[in-house]
Amino acid sequence: MIVPSYLAEALAIALLITTLAFAVARPSGLPEAVIAIPAAALLMLVGVLPLDQGRAEARSLAPTIGFLAAVLVLAAMCDRYGLFEAAGSWMAAGSRGRPVRLMALVFAAASIVTAVLSLDATVVLLTPAVLVTVTRLRLRAKPQAYACTHLANSASLLLPVSNLTNLLAFRASGLSFAHFGATMALPWLAAIAVEWVVLRRFFATDLIGRSETEATTPLPVPVFACTVVALTLVGFFVASILHVNPAFAALGGAVVLAVPALVRRRATVHEIGVAVDVPFLAFVLALGLVVKAVSLHGLSSMVVHLVPNGTSLGSLLVAAAVSAVLANLINNLPAVLLLLPAAAAAGPGVVLAVLIGVNAGPNLTYVGSLATLLWRRVLHQRGEELQTSEFLRLGAVSVAPVLLASTLALWLSLKLVG
Repeated sequence: MIVPSYLAEALAIALLITTLAFAVARPSGLPEAVIAIPAAALLMLVGVLPLDQGRAEARSLAPTIGFLAAVLVLAAMCDRYGLFEAAGSWMAAGSRGRPVRLMALVFAAASIVTAVLSLDATVVLLTPAVLVTVTRLRLRAKPQAYACTHLANSASLLLPVSNLTNLLAFRASGLSFAHFGATMALPWLAAIAVEWVVLRRFFATDLIGRSETEATTPLPVPVFACTVVALTLVGFFVASILHVNPAFAALGGAVVLAVPALVRRRATVHEIGVAVDVPFLAFVLALGLVVKAVSLHGLSSMVVHLVPNGTSLGSLLVAAAVSAVLANLINNLPAVLLLLPAAAAAGPGVVLAVLIGVNAGPNLTYVGSLATLLWRRVLHQRGEELQTSEFLRLGAVSVAPVLLASTLALWLSLKLVG
């Protein structure tokens, strides 16, 4: 079926907007894939996205989706072994009832968990542990809750495994796993430092006083789970050196944790299946196909003109700003899918600047990141209601300095690391 170009473009954009709106609202708690899969199928059925290009895009996204599935299971198994519960108890004990000290420990935990186990682990697994810790200490939850969501986004700059957007950028950059991490280490630290300064000042009145509860005894750290995670991280570097898909390292770590968990009945097959989150993986694939259709019918040519060439500080700042704005308009996943082809042509420096924009930029609005939407649901389930106006005000004062500091750090890192 041949669809006129103007109708093809209108249909692709309309279905993208509908897909994202459904993902934000999730009526009746339905999975995002409920709309995304029919939308992608319709675009291919009517010829807006030719079948051969749809298949090619699916094959291109398959390794990334497989990697994501393995990392989700790895994080869920860490939770089954008690890693996040132990982390909460250590934060409670280490804080000594002082809210500022607790926030520093939350920053450290969220930054490490996000970098190594992905931002989804921070939102879904660490945030509840932090809320339990705050309740136990009878402290105000807001600073710690906001620290989790801001660092889930901003602290996801370090490694290819830290965020789905990183996996896509990693593939487009042509860098090795080690080179990617070395280049992004300085921007990662800069983003965390600025977030600390902003949140510490923004919540100054919530971080006064001291808990009057008794001292908490930290739980034993699950050595086996921590060892497997460390070895998996080493496996990522080795796989990159050997030019092997790092998904195999993630799969190995997930299997090594899952098999003993099944044998000892720490987890069930059903729980592991839930951790894989097939509906979300299907949503990612379908959304990629919808974005490909939009890209084919005009939007990609518009985006090309927005992405600068070169690695001057000005060019990197423009790339980060453009990607941040686009992420807050259409969500960071579609934004990075649209921007990466043009960014990759401009070189790995611009790819990484785009990554800064789509990772740190979404802290400005709820719709910018799926992780932020998921964080809202976690808070709602826990009975924590935070004001939208406060979220927006915090984003307004934090996003710009984080983008500026981390992009400046990237510019310096490119000079030092190359």
